[in-house]
Amino acid sequence: MAKKRTIPLLPLRGILVFPYMIIHLDVGREKSISALEEAMVHDRLIMLATQVDAQNDQPEPEDIFHIGTVAEIKQLLKLPGGTIRVLVEGLYRAEITKYKELAPFYQVEISEFDDNGVKTPEIEALTRTAVHQFEQWVKLSKKIPPETLVSVVVVEEPGRLSDLIASHLSLKIEDKQALLDAIEIKDRLEKLCEILGREMEILELEKKINVRVRKQMEKTQKEYYLREQLKAIQKELGEKDDRISEVAEYRERLKEQAFPTEVAEKINKEIERLEKMPPMVAESGVIRTYLDWLFALPWAKQTEDSLDIANAQAILDEDHYGLGKVKERILEYLSIRKLTESMKGPILCLVGPPGVGKTSLARSIARSMDRKFVRVSLGGVRDEAEIRGHRRTYVGALPGRIIQGMRTATSKNPVFLLDEIDKMSADFRGDPSAALLEVLDPEQNNTFSDHYVEIPFDLSRVLWVVTANVMHNIPRPLLDRMEVINIAGYTDDEKAQIAKRYLIGKQMRDHGLKEKQVVFSEGTIQKVINDYTREAGVRNLERNIAGLCRKAARQIVQDKRTSIKFTAQNLHTFLGAPKYRQRQAEAIDQVGVSTGLAWTEVGGDVLPTEVSVLKGKGKLILTGQLGEVMRESAQAGLSYIRGRASQLGIDLEFYENNDIHIHLPEGAIPKDGPSAGITMATAVVSALTSKPVKNDLAMTGEITLRGRVLPVGGIKEKVLAAHRLGMKKIIMPKENKRDMDEIPNNVKRNLEFILVEHMDEVLQHALVN
Repeated sequence: MAKKRTIPLLPLRGILVFPYMIIHLDVGREKSISALEEAMVHDRLIMLATQVDAQNDQPEPEDIFHIGTVAEIKQLLKLPGGTIRVLVEGLYRAEITKYKELAPFYQVEISEFDDNGVKTPEIEALTRTAVHQFEQWVKLSKKIPPETLVSVVVVEEPGRLSDLIASHLSLKIEDKQALLDAIEIKDRLEKLCEILGREMEILELEKKINVRVRKQMEKTQKEYYLREQLKAIQKELGEKDDRISEVAEYRERLKEQAFPTEVAEKINKEIERLEKMPPMVAESGVIRTYLDWLFALPWAKQTEDSLDIANAQAILDEDHYGLGKVKERILEYLSIRKLTESMKGPILCLVGPPGVGKTSLARSIARSMDRKFVRVSLGGVRDEAEIRGHRRTYVGALPGRIIQGMRTATSKNPVFLLDEIDKMSADFRGDPSAALLEVLDPEQNNTFSDHYVEIPFDLSRVLWVVTANVMHNIPRPLLDRMEVINIAGYTDDEKAQIAKRYLIGKQMRDHGLKEKQVVFSEGTIQKVINDYTREAGVRNLERNIAGLCRKAARQIVQDKRTSIKFTAQNLHTFLGAPKYRQRQAEAIDQVGVSTGLAWTEVGGDVLPTEVSVLKGKGKLILTGQLGEVMRESAQAGLSYIRGRASQLGIDLEFYENNDIHIHLPEGAIPKDGPSAGITMATAVVSALTSKPVKNDLAMTGEITLRGRVLPVGGIKEKVLAAHRLGMKKIIMPKENKRDMDEIPNNVKRNLEFILVEHMDEVLQHALVN
């Protein structure tokens, strides 16, 4: 049975005393000091119980745990300020059964508990477990010295051992009180093992976290230390930190260059992002590339136009022979620029066959205006991003070709050549021709938006030059924004002049030949033009001249010759047999044979047409690989003839007993187009009436069922082809009279033009009466 006695009570705040525990306490409350004085007067014993709430300064009996420790006061020391420091040693557990006095201090009746219990195997096992866990806890926590561990382990009494271990643990007051409340040794050891297990788990987690944090800190400290060393080395060498110097350089460039407000704000924002970003982040490279593009673009830079009209005309004439319309348009633009600065740059579309000088003409325009020149080839472009650029979220993103060209130009007002615009196509990645609408629209291109740059760029100052071989391949909305200038093929005389003025000198320089080493006699170039080339431009002509220069270079080096002379007679020994047979006009007037004129992408050509009337059942036979349009023209012409048979003196039943065979020689070459109607009709009438067609006459025009002659295109090219063939007269639709202005005067002087409105007029002039 527990012993009872009455002793003073000392309430403790935030601390708990176990039996066998020696500890210093600082006492300052009046009640507590009175309790200590009472204990010192008697047997130095005092009851120590912990408050439930440590913040409570005046605890009532219900605010104090009812189980505590009876302790002996070993030493008492008064401190300045009225505080007493007391050294106490816990003796045994006790329970407060009754509060006898509440003033001037708490006097309580207690029941004492004895730890002398039977040592069972279960208690022994729990004791060993507690000791082992405590040893592990000491190793992990390193909060108490090993000597203390030894002093605890040697204790044999299980109750005392558990209290000693509990006194060394850093636990919450609730956990400590739970151990103090465990009167039975077995319960106390079980509770202690549970608390030690939980503390071990927490310590393991703390250890893992500390290791991770330490490694991170070591890495960070190492990097910091190395950076500081690097800074010190760079400082000694007079260098700057790359990152700091890079950001500083960007800011310096931002101050030095002139940018629109919106661009300057964007650049400043990106510099701040780069400055805050860690150096090894992948996105920092994207920002650097983006900033480099923004700095490289000519936002405000532009060149001064050379507005000397006479000088510009001299440069254009020096670089190109002929091409009067284009030169006239450029000089008009320069004249307007001299009068006003506000006019936007025109969009010129040069349409013509290969080799007529469209690309080189654009370069000459830039030279005559003293502007930068940029060329972008659009042949084969199928992706819209080629024009508008890629979003910066994609790997390897870049601006489109337009912005790349502006960066190359280093000026916001260059001459920008978009070459081969008719060779663009579209696929699932978008239509690049639709993206070009914004570029080539004078009302929109002052705020052109590139997906990569993301800031509107002003393209209104650019002089756009677009080239194409054929006009019908250019999308209609795009064509509507451009000023089309047709460049037809050159005449033979023009080709000869171009060769003498430009091509021969250029090729001799390229092949290292001096002026006196190679001589081209009169008629040599003309023979090259007639027998070795068939083109509207001069590309093959230049290629053949280059071939002659190579032959000359070899003979000069290998055979030690001082000069080579090329003549019309020895040309075949250098260039081989002629590649093209020159068609000749018919020597005599023939029945059923007429000469038509055709337009091709490489210039004009003649189209001999033969008709034969055979016994048969009225079939119309067409040979020579004719297209659908030409077949329909032949059918329309035959219907016209049937309707006018009596006036033409033709048997009204001719189509019932005869087959009419229309043949166009050179059947391997496809032929199509609405310009051979009157030619085929004339040949059929000639064959049916046995009246010959004049041999020195060529014709072009389309026919209707009523005999009207409709206008056709490509007049200049067709007339040049007829002139080459040696024709004297040309029949053409009256509505094509406006196109005669394009024909060179030297050609017009050698030809007689017969303008007709009806097929009757054609027959009147074409057939020999």
